[in-house]
Amino acid sequence: MSMPALFKGRLSIPVIGSPLFIISVPDLVIAQCKAGVVGAFPALNARPPELLDEWLARITEELAAYDRAHPERPSAPFAVNQIVHRSNNRLEHDLALCEKYKVPMIITSLGAREDLNQAVHRWGGIVFHDVINQTFAHKAIDKGADGLILVAAGAGGHAGTVSPFAFVAETRAWFDGPIALSGAIANGRAIRAARVLGADFAYIGSAFIATEEANAVEAYKAMITNSGADDIVYSNLFTGVHGNYLKPSIVAAGLDPNDLPTSDPSKMSFGTDTSGERARPKAWKEIWGSGQGIGAIDKVVPAAELIARFKKEYDEAIDPPL
Repeated sequence: MSMPALFKGRLSIPVIGSPLFIISVPDLVIAQCKAGVVGAFPALNARPPELLDEWLARITEELAAYDRAHPERPSAPFAVNQIVHRSNNRLEHDLALCEKYKVPMIITSLGAREDLNQAVHRWGGIVFHDVINQTFAHKAIDKGADGLILVAAGAGGHAGTVSPFAFVAETRAWFDGPIALSGAIANGRAIRAARVLGADFAYIGSAFIATEEANAVEAYKAMITNSGADDIVYSNLFTGVHGNYLKPSIVAAGLDPNDLPTSDPSKMSFGTDTSGERARPKAWKEIWGSGQGIGAIDKVVPAAELIARFKKEYDEAIDPPL
């Protein structure tokens, strides 16, 4: 496996906190990085766009101060997620700010662009691209991404359907660069399992929703701690792209989770029903995303406490005797 130099000596466990729409904010990112895992947030979370400058300044300054005070255990690097889909009219603006602050890692989603990858490389950053199948994985590497995030079955949000066993094995057959694995990872044993499969990192999102620093309403956090894999519904209704969502939030929105219509994937929508008869419940704000691993999350805790638990479980995870 291939751990990039950027991460060496700066991680307590091999984890990247996935960038969660609305939820990942500087408080959470800074807490994750100080505890030794990569913290990440979507650039689009900073609204209005000018707020992104303030966020990047705060994150870089606070982490630099932490590193000066703790040279023996510096913080993990942070990452910014950029949506490359043509609907993102902020991409050029947000990427320029990432260049201004020399963001160490960019995570790209919903498209891969060679020019973006080259721009990040020019300021010394690296690019990981999230993919749900081998076709997209090959395209990402062909266009210059440094690493892949394999979004396997059971992951929260816009997830794929491929087993993590098959996904990692098939990717490792042709790619020897860094791989992060996503999909129902919510304890230290699962992080260890991701490494055994051949991934360099576990990519964890849903577990961090139930942390004190997460920008999620209390009802969302409570639903995470009270739900399990059977409470997850896979649908493309809410954004046009298939994703995993919490069944109770769908019910609360007045919909039948067992009888959801399908959406036209060519018309990605984030809140407006194309019929005009009724506003479609908004993904992430009213319909809450989550992965299948949340049965391991039973209370809301500070991010550092959750990461400490992950590390303890990771360090203790060994093969049982046959």
